[in-house]
Amino acid sequence: MIPDTEARVNFEEATRLKQLPPYLFVEMDRVKRMHLAAGKDVIDLGIGDPDLPTPAPIVARLKETVEDPQNHRYSLTEGLPQLRQAIAQWYHRRFGVSLDPQTEVLPLLGSKEGIAHFPLAVANPADVVLVPDPCYPPYCSGTLFAGAEVVSMPLLEENAFFPDLGAVSQKAVRRAKVLFLNYPNNPTAAVATREQFQEAIVLAKDYSIAIAHDAAYSEIAFDGNRPISFLELPDAKSVGVEFHSLSKTYQMTGWRIGWVCGNARLIAALSKLKANADSGIFQPIQWAGIAALEADEAILRQTVATYQQRRDLLVDALGEAGWKVPKPAASFYVWARLPTQESSMAFASRILEQAQVVLTPGVGFGPSGEGYIRMSLTVATERLQEAVARIVRIL
Repeated sequence: MIPDTEARVNFEEATRLKQLPPYLFVEMDRVKRMHLAAGKDVIDLGIGDPDLPTPAPIVARLKETVEDPQNHRYSLTEGLPQLRQAIAQWYHRRFGVSLDPQTEVLPLLGSKEGIAHFPLAVANPADVVLVPDPCYPPYCSGTLFAGAEVVSMPLLEENAFFPDLGAVSQKAVRRAKVLFLNYPNNPTAAVATREQFQEAIVLAKDYSIAIAHDAAYSEIAFDGNRPISFLELPDAKSVGVEFHSLSKTYQMTGWRIGWVCGNARLIAALSKLKANADSGIFQPIQWAGIAALEADEAILRQTVATYQQRRDLLVDALGEAGWKVPKPAASFYVWARLPTQESSMAFASRILEQAQVVLTPGVGFGPSGEGYIRMSLTVATERLQEAVARIVRIL
């Protein structure tokens, strides 16, 4: 209970927080917990938090290094040199991209942290940040924290869920400092082409816009697809950076380790901000990250095979019930046009109430997400089968 003296003090949250829309996942979790407290068996296909365990070699490296007292002290903001080197080597193996580990790689406390801080490091009030709609919410919240203006770029099915850059107003483009892209995309699961990335690079060069590409799902791809890195294209490094994460690739969501790489000046700006905001990643987690980057590729292939099996199970079962949903080529999300005339929020609420299955309404990612629902493949196969059966019964 709050003491009377505290209750009489009128504290208010900062105006910048009042500008934020409700964070969808927090609200979803609240409703889910309410149903769980009522004794209901809820299956959560909402948040993309991998149910698979972190691979054993990564956990073993953590156990080994956490015993060393030298790893108990403050970490450097720029991370261990060995981690930066491992990231650069992984990028070269995977994408053929050469990175200077000293100036073009910066470890992060998960890619979300870096993404949210990036506009704060490079944009000013009165600047514009071009943000896809629908999108991962921190693109918008980070922009609002920086005092900049969000200008949305609709992701439409007829454009393969890539923004029509030519449709963005010239006024907004001239004021733009950052362009966020995200492929494979969350929530739509779309994969970008070299031509689409090239179009963005031309725009960025013409108007001195920094491209911030979120590639967190690049390694979760199916049917032989191998999503490319934005940095593979000529001149990409001159205009932008790419954010990456071990969260989805190696089931390390709770570990909080990722990185940003690319343009050295943009990396330096974000590093300067972070030096004043955090003290780096706990060193044993950095050593575990190195173990992940050096892990046997068979571990990742097994992870991808599991998600592909679940994708096929979900999409095929819904198709048999009359809900035709395209199979995503990448990510562990299924982005589906609604089978009814309801709003996405009403549909998700009805499925939760009647089937005790959590789905994510598309409008929660932005106005252009209305009419769609997102389903995550991050639940055990048996539970996914049960969730699909419940949804089919309701439909």
